[in-house]
Amino acid sequence: MFIPIWLLAIALPVLAAMVGWTVLAASGRNPLPFPDRGSRIFSAASPEAKDVIVSLLGRHGVDERFQFDSSGIRRSIMWDGTIINVQPAETFARLGSPAASIGLVAADPVAAANEAAEFLRARGFEAQVILDAEPELPIAFVATNAFVGTVLNFRKHIIHMPRPK
Repeated sequence: MFIPIWLLAIALPVLAAMVGWTVLAASGRNPLPFPDRGSRIFSAASPEAKDVIVSLLGRHGVDERFQFDSSGIRRSIMWDGTIINVQPAETFARLGSPAASIGLVAADPVAAANEAAEFLRARGFEAQVILDAEPELPIAFVATNAFVGTVLNFRKHIIHMPRPK
């Protein structure tokens, strides 16, 4: 059976890329921005505490994918979508001093935050939309008494967010 060399030159790299992506995806390290399932964000007490927590998570198989800093907020984004961050005291206070946040993906973060706040209010909870916590990023927050120490945040898909610095 004759197989043209040009066909092998195309097929082998494509096959290698598919096998590589499959291995990465199966090990929880999908290099592609799809699917974007949002994030779970936890606040560390200090920059040193953030570094220690990131190291501890790494020892247990949750490795750092990259860092992304903005508006004085230092973030370590892990391969599983977890984010460990440290934020300035004023940002922390503006959001009601949450220890955690559930990040959800939305085409229009402001509209999604307003809809979530209305949904919560209609069910008897307090909810406040906060748009200026991180003015550099398209993120809208919802602080609510339905949570203890946690806020919701709505952001655009990862491909529509600014590139990490």
